[in-house]
Amino acid sequence: MSAPALGRLLTAMVTPFDQSGEVDLRAAAQIARYLVDEGNDGVVVAGSTGEGTSLSDDEKIALFAAVKESLGSGGIVIAGTGNANTRGSVALSKRAAAVGVDALLLTVPAYCKPTQEGMLAHFGAIADATNLPIVIYNIPSRTAANLLPATLFELARRHPTIVGVKESSGDLAQISAVVRGKREGFTVWGGDDYLCLPTLAVGGAGLVSVAGHLCARELRAMIDAYARGEVQHAQDLHLQLSPLIAALFTITSPIPVKWALSELGFRVGACRPPLSRITETAAAQLAPLLEPFRERVQAARLILAR
Repeated sequence: MSAPALGRLLTAMVTPFDQSGEVDLRAAAQIARYLVDEGNDGVVVAGSTGEGTSLSDDEKIALFAAVKESLGSGGIVIAGTGNANTRGSVALSKRAAAVGVDALLLTVPAYCKPTQEGMLAHFGAIADATNLPIVIYNIPSRTAANLLPATLFELARRHPTIVGVKESSGDLAQISAVVRGKREGFTVWGGDDYLCLPTLAVGGAGLVSVAGHLCARELRAMIDAYARGEVQHAQDLHLQLSPLIAALFTITSPIPVKWALSELGFRVGACRPPLSRITETAAAQLAPLLEPFRERVQAARLILAR
């Protein structure tokens, strides 16, 4: 099975903030390089994990430019440019294309609960405005709207630049339906770390991860092992990572993963309001699970700081 053009393992990277709460572009560039060095094919910038809803358009563009400059041709940069404002999404997507990102991530519009016909119009307008590859992001738990497989297939039929989906419905039956009905060359990434292996098992290509901030090597090994037919090894890695993945989602993401990165020495700052700091209970559960990664992450951080 050939690897998709945008890669098998991508991490939706956190957005670091400085002590005054402003976006820290230097830290973002370092985190992006670290993620690719650890085994990610690229990064998603200003997605859910990147607190995209708390960033201004100007902040997003600055992030896209800084991360792409940092990675160059060494890693894929997928820009989160979709929101519940179709005209605004079109304008931001054009600006992202102008600073050189490799692809766009377009989330199903949140809060307004669009119809399936409305989603066709929304995503179609953005696809018509740029030639960049587009990945649709379906995450009903956050948006209160589910992009149905039939709608996704129609989008891909109408717009060849729509090349894949980050499927975060948490519904393996829906993921299976998407894999079964997709056109040749269309990529299905799992959007939930805990469902990475099951998604591979039904024919998905890989994962857009949160846990990849900490355990990209293991996730890469799991995905590659499964692709080689080494199912038992992939299963062993899945079970090994399960406690860490569960701990990263005990409260709203990205609160736990930003805390974890801070504990390991990365300069990421706190989440912006309305997200809060990590609870004592969540921190206590996550802290011991960081120890196997501490030496590795700190060594990588020191190399990047030179």
